[in-house]
Amino acid sequence: MNGRERVLTLLDGGTPDCLPFMPITMMFAADHAGVAYRQYATDYRSLVEAQLRIAKDYDCDHVSCISDPGREAADCGATLKYFEDQPPAIDESHAVLADSTALARLALPDPLGGGRMRDRVNAVALFKQRTGADKLIEGWVEGPCAEAADLRGINTLMMDFYEDPNFVRDLFEFVTELGLRFGRAQIDAGADIIGVGDAAASLIGPELYEEFVWPYEHKLISGLHEMGGRVRLHICGNTSPILQGMGRLGCAIVDLDFPAGLAAARAAMGPCQTLLGNIDPVRVLRDGAPDSVFEAIAQCHRDAGSPYIAGAGCEVPRGTPPENFRAMHRYARSATPHQSA
Repeated sequence: MNGRERVLTLLDGGTPDCLPFMPITMMFAADHAGVAYRQYATDYRSLVEAQLRIAKDYDCDHVSCISDPGREAADCGATLKYFEDQPPAIDESHAVLADSTALARLALPDPLGGGRMRDRVNAVALFKQRTGADKLIEGWVEGPCAEAADLRGINTLMMDFYEDPNFVRDLFEFVTELGLRFGRAQIDAGADIIGVGDAAASLIGPELYEEFVWPYEHKLISGLHEMGGRVRLHICGNTSPILQGMGRLGCAIVDLDFPAGLAAARAAMGPCQTLLGNIDPVRVLRDGAPDSVFEAIAQCHRDAGSPYIAGAGCEVPRGTPPENFRAMHRYARSATPHQSA
């Protein structure tokens, strides 16, 4: 089986030849290819070349367009700060929606209009041309809570939940429609799966999550499914209090950051949810030894049971020793997919 076949077989309820291997690689991929991160994040050709190289050299089963959370926000008019070899950062001191009344005047940008969203769509199309039959192609959009925070400012949004809940709902409607348009453009260009990153959702409690965030995540994910796409949900941070809600979204893959337990996720989400992750990317993957990485990912598999995909609990950090990265892959290729290790 090639990588694309391996992942799709698992997601369709079949038994692949081994565990799929789908780590998030961004700065690690850029460094491996010798590309400055500013170039990786702003030139789709550099991103594609770096992803193809790491997929080939480390036998990853997918390639991904993820680079930073500023694509949609930039096309909405956000100010981004660019650095030569670090990810771009959104300047919250000049937030697009610092004045909440500006939302009524904010137009939805066209994902094909020539901005940063178009650059990601171009990456999907180039992946389709270069490796569409061999590797799963992953697009990416920001989830409603994350994108709302990008446009409003994270601290201000947290106050809005209490002080202006109607504005929050209007904002979430806007960013959900933005995500659907961006997702459609990537699916039309050839993406097999859309990653939905909703990092800010781990910063609120389960009550606010259920009332404000979950309905819009569900609308976004259901819409992407209706377009023929699959969804990989990733919420950075400790999502333990919202695991059950995440499991009710119907995602093809729930990708868990390391603070959330995989055994708890399996108990909350049931036997059919495909889980991905989630060793500590810094203390274990970057700073550990190959044998300890191998055992850590084996323990993740034991905790998660099946169906399961091997990967770290968030991005593979810059500076991770290649032999540690290969230890994750070695476990994935040696494990029986539908049995705990």
